[in-house]
Amino acid sequence: MSLECPPVLAHARRSASRVVFSVVLLLSLTACSNGGQPMSDARLREFATRYATAWSTQDPERFAVFYAEDGRLQINDGEPSVGRAAIAATAASYMVAFPDMIVALISVSFEDDRATFRWHWTGTNNGPGGTGRFVDMTGYEEWTFNGDGLIAESRGHLDQAEYDRQMGVEAEDEL
Repeated sequence: MSLECPPVLAHARRSASRVVFSVVLLLSLTACSNGGQPMSDARLREFATRYATAWSTQDPERFAVFYAEDGRLQINDGEPSVGRAAIAATAASYMVAFPDMIVALISVSFEDDRATFRWHWTGTNNGPGGTGRFVDMTGYEEWTFNGDGLIAESRGHLDQAEYDRQMGVEAEDEL
């Protein structure tokens, strides 16, 4: 006795196979058209907008949740802050020193396997022991993401000489 599928079931099985193949193909094409990026350009822009807002909130914990638990934040060639607690502490140092700090998104884009977040930062150094000096800086961060869409590593860049000038710090060779 042969157990062949009735023609209707055989057709349904072929149709189901085609549907599965189509879904797999569509997902593959979507991943390829996204250039292997961890998120769409629209989602990246929304992420960057929320990130800039978090920098401006005076809430370092709200900022740190953009990072993976073991994420890294490094500014220029400084010692990296590793882990959310350390990242929150770094953010807090800026937030305390510049209580009116505003970070605004200029642009964000994917370049190769990382995103570049370009920002504009303003604020007055009115925190404890502050100079009362106003800063108006631009810079950028290079982000790599983990599989959950959180920042695994951020390498921040700002013009240190310009920051020092705006803060009234004398260059070592002038001392």
